[in-house]
Amino acid sequence: MVLHRQSIKSIPSLTKKIARKAFPKGNLYMTLKDKLGTFYDDEDFGELYATEGQPALHPGRLALICVMQYMANLSDRGTVEAVSARIDWKYALGLELTASSFDSSVLSLFRSRLLNGGKEQLLLDKLLKRCIELNLIKVKGKARTDSTHILAAIRNLNRLEYVGETLRAALNALAVAHPHWLSSVVTLDWFDRYSKPVEESRLPRGTEAQNVYAAIIGQDGMKILEAIYDDATTPQWLREIPIIETLRIAWVHQYWIDNGQLCWRSHKDLPPAGNRSNSPTCGQALCDTEARYGNKRHTSWLGYKVHLTETCEKKQVHLITNVQTTQAHLSDVDRTELIHQSLADKELLPKQHIVDAGYVDGTLLVESKQKHNLELLGPVRDNVSWQSKNPNAYDLNQFKINWKSRAVTCPEGKKSNPKWTPYLDRWNNKAIRVKFPKAACLKCLSRSKCTRSKTKPRRLTLRPKEEHQALTRRRKRQETKTWSKQYNQRAGVEGTISQGIRGFDMRSSRYIGLSKVHLQHILIATAMNVTRLFAWYEGVPLARTRISSFGKLASD
Repeated sequence: MVLHRQSIKSIPSLTKKIARKAFPKGNLYMTLKDKLGTFYDDEDFGELYATEGQPALHPGRLALICVMQYMANLSDRGTVEAVSARIDWKYALGLELTASSFDSSVLSLFRSRLLNGGKEQLLLDKLLKRCIELNLIKVKGKARTDSTHILAAIRNLNRLEYVGETLRAALNALAVAHPHWLSSVVTLDWFDRYSKPVEESRLPRGTEAQNVYAAIIGQDGMKILEAIYDDATTPQWLREIPIIETLRIAWVHQYWIDNGQLCWRSHKDLPPAGNRSNSPTCGQALCDTEARYGNKRHTSWLGYKVHLTETCEKKQVHLITNVQTTQAHLSDVDRTELIHQSLADKELLPKQHIVDAGYVDGTLLVESKQKHNLELLGPVRDNVSWQSKNPNAYDLNQFKINWKSRAVTCPEGKKSNPKWTPYLDRWNNKAIRVKFPKAACLKCLSRSKCTRSKTKPRRLTLRPKEEHQALTRRRKRQETKTWSKQYNQRAGVEGTISQGIRGFDMRSSRYIGLSKVHLQHILIATAMNVTRLFAWYEGVPLARTRISSFGKLASD
């Protein structure tokens, strides 16, 4: 389709007149138009369209419709009906009251264009740029970040259901793509096993019987894979069917071959949860191969994780400035630098970034200051050694470190060995290993305060100088009341997550795949910002943290 570039014109006079009569005080969508004006333009999305073909609907208007869809939490069909029927929507979109409708598939196609062209971030960034122009965002101010879990739009199956449903989905796809070939491979007993959904109620009972059934499914799946990949007479294009690749990966994860015999893996032999999926179907759709298992404290889920960053200046509207969507198993600390770089690219990098302990380590404390001139305000984990928990023992803080001479002196005055060994720990962080002389340690009268080993000398693990000092300073600082007061500002981002979940259905994925779920989160964040701007213009104060009636008694 070809794009005839055109910005959204002023509101038609009749639309304005009728809307003002219907809403004398205005409403959310009318305020969006009146206060923010036009912040999406066709030129922003020009690269997504061809230079020849049928004329397309204006992408600037479609972008705004997508945001309004999430503001109202509507389906695609419900959104198209709202564009046709609602006066306030026509006002915000600058449409005539008699403007005709369009097919709901246009919205899906537009979202696909955004993803294929890598323009999804514009939906949030253009609004933020407009807010900067209106002095609604303070540059080099304060920001805070937190994450929450997102449930994938798929069924969570046990392992036996998973392999059965994966094979069944592959057979259904092959039955459509090449029925004659498939008929030559399968046998009659397959129709009893795979014609209907593989549900737990139909599975054999008992571990032994289920293991036998898993072996049967495994042999059937291997027969399909061998016929596709090893038989020279099989058309090679069958390998390109997405579910066939899913079937192959599932069999690699769930089975192994021992002396030519296919074996069902034990639970201990499975790949890490972050490397595998456990649901091949969602209705008639293919599996979401990018959804992963995640675990945080007492919560386990299958899906994704979203990181939201918002401004948190006093007496100013709080707006979401960055959205990061990741697979569920990835840790928060790996996203901190990416969040900083994303904010820097938009010239929205704060002076102080308030986060929880999951986003902080020694390296980030140093690099955030050096690279971005940013204070990463978050607690670091306590020293967990047994010495630090015993007030009479010698923990790391009681050792004197001479970084220049690469020597450490213990509380009893003994010096470490000259060998200073840099290495990478299991998390790929830089560390330094230091040992004390064995003879001196074994004779030391205070040995019981230093180590529990009866034969080995005391060993220390240090971080590089700047990181070690940054961690030491932070641990001392976070014990003060001043720190607690500063860090209390982080709690507000939990309200943002609550608003996204309760008001915009952020917990559940509408789509399949990481990129589409990320687009959903960008649209939700943009819709939340517009809603907050409306509350700001209406003078609605920020809500305080709720305290139960019983909890209030403590302050009375």
